[in-house]
Amino acid sequence: MALTKNRAVLAWIDKQIELTQPEQVVWIDGTEEQLEALRVQACSTGELHKLNQEKLPGCYLHRSDPHDVARVEGRTFICCKKKENAGPTNNWMDPDEMYAKLHALYRGSMQGKTMYVIPYSMGVVGSPFAKYGFELTDSIYVVLNMAIMTRVGQSVLDALGDSDDFIKGLHAKADLNPEERYIVQFPEDNTIMSINSGYGGNVLQGKKCFALRIASYLGEQEGWMAEHMLILGVQNPQGEVRYISGAFPSACGKTNLAMLIPPEGYQKDGWKAWCVGDDIAWIRVGEDGRLWAMNPECGFFGVAPGTNADSNPNALASTQQGTIFTNVALNLEDNTVWWEKMDHNPPKNALDWLGNPWNADTASTHAAHPNSRFTAPAKNCPCISPEFENPHGVPLSAIIFGGRRARTAPLVYQSRDWQHGVFVGSIMASETTAAATGAVGVVRRDPMAMLPFCGYHMGDYWHHWLNMGDKIEHKPKIFNVNWFRTDEEGHFMWPGFGDNLRVLEWILKRAFDEVDAKETEIGYLPYPEDINVKDLDISDQVLESLLSVDQALWKQEAANIREFYQGFNGKVPKELWEELTKLEQNLEQA
Repeated sequence: MALTKNRAVLAWIDKQIELTQPEQVVWIDGTEEQLEALRVQACSTGELHKLNQEKLPGCYLHRSDPHDVARVEGRTFICCKKKENAGPTNNWMDPDEMYAKLHALYRGSMQGKTMYVIPYSMGVVGSPFAKYGFELTDSIYVVLNMAIMTRVGQSVLDALGDSDDFIKGLHAKADLNPEERYIVQFPEDNTIMSINSGYGGNVLQGKKCFALRIASYLGEQEGWMAEHMLILGVQNPQGEVRYISGAFPSACGKTNLAMLIPPEGYQKDGWKAWCVGDDIAWIRVGEDGRLWAMNPECGFFGVAPGTNADSNPNALASTQQGTIFTNVALNLEDNTVWWEKMDHNPPKNALDWLGNPWNADTASTHAAHPNSRFTAPAKNCPCISPEFENPHGVPLSAIIFGGRRARTAPLVYQSRDWQHGVFVGSIMASETTAAATGAVGVVRRDPMAMLPFCGYHMGDYWHHWLNMGDKIEHKPKIFNVNWFRTDEEGHFMWPGFGDNLRVLEWILKRAFDEVDAKETEIGYLPYPEDINVKDLDISDQVLESLLSVDQALWKQEAANIREFYQGFNGKVPKELWEELTKLEQNLEQA
């Protein structure tokens, strides 16, 4: 029975029922009783495996199809009326053509199955930030994951009321045919459709599909921002909490920074770090003229391999209750889970992510898939911010961009102003490592870490950033960090992890004009004595090198940026070309 009388919602759902022809329709009310019944049902069919409830209460294991284990950017589309509005970095198809193709695939795809209607909220229900959506799915796995990652149930329907302002989402596993797998966003129609996948990144539509691709387009239309950013609160010894947001491409320590643990000396002095969000930030101008940020999610969809008590104890702690693990190994000795680098005691009697016997002493394959995941409630995190449920979000004092650069970018530098900061974000880049590809040191640009997730033309997105600057009376200052500078032997020069707080301390002092800086060709850099290296084994010479600008490398960088900009069909804002010219002139005059 429907849980709402909203005519727009019911009319749309009726059309999807007619298309997919499910045997029955179940509305998700968000109650624990209903979710528990679905867990029991999923375990009876093998879709889930119940883990050791003493060691991992409320936790389950799921295995996806072996050919369906990651996001598929080649099968992900932005469908808007004009191709030019999707831009050169998105796959595009005419909306009418794509709808016809998808409708043929969806037709009858839920025969003999149950359609679950998930009403969900991105953001605290009733918050000024909140946006509401529906995902119709034939997957209990999707229902249970969405119940962790978003706020689901009757409260969403009550908040939506009679409004027709909601995101329409349809998902069907169909036959999981990778050749007919599509993850499609129709930004102009507030619609998301995914088919032939069961993997979280493709089918948990509240995540990248809604919270970034659709929301980035909505933000441009409505005057706010949807960003691929962590949100972190840093509490100083005086008890004041200052907030930053930060964008980093994959493999650049984003989750570790979001759940940062201060160094021992800082802890003794009273410093604390609070995680508001690890992945996505929705940002608006507040009535006070500051930027306010909110995490629209309420769970973590994290990569399991490499997560351990040393690398990220807060992330590991978050997984110990009410978590769904996907494509990790099952330790048969105690019915728990394991993945690479989880600890130093790999199991001798286990099933790998494919369900095959696995023994650490004899195996030549991974126990867990390299992209295996955990879906964990954010409330489990030991450092979750007291402001996590604040419907108004938190005020931003600084925005940080970062990448993985061996020699070019210094440890930290500050942009001269908002326009220059947008330029700094637009040129964000990382270098490939040997582990990633055969080629080492290839520069891959990922502006604002949004290249795969922007729901419209990247040039228009940069325009939107510049326009936002005109609306913000009290602008946060914008910085770039690089934890990955290496010496001549290729060793990292900066310890990273919790010690990154030393850099954040300087950033937040700059945000409040509490410390001076030196102007350089690329922006403002710290004086070495203003970075607190107490209890750190780092020489003055190394610190100076970390804070240096190699003009020859930056001249190469400027040429690379110019080439990169030329790939955006003449849509790069003139202000960013001006910043590039200024950089080139600064380097020539230095």
